[in-house]
Amino acid sequence: MSKTIEGRVIFKEIGTGAWGIESKDGTEYRPVNFPEQLKKKGANVKVKIKPVDEDFSIHMWGEPVEIVGFSTLMP
Repeated sequence: MSKTIEGRVIFKEIGTGAWGIESKDGTEYRPVNFPEQLKKKGANVKVKIKPVDEDFSIHMWGEPVEIVGFSTLMP
């Protein structure tokens, strides 16, 4: 089941680095398919996400999700 969230783009300085989204409620999401267009730290975004099952990841933070739609928001 998918849902839409609003938040800001973050970059975690862990391992090789990882892009994510921190929602307005503070939840951190780690998209497994982060679009290049969104890779700008601090950008405000609205994304439609769905959970993914992930057996293993080198990144030990955030909720793994797939982005199925997105838009950027004005500050």
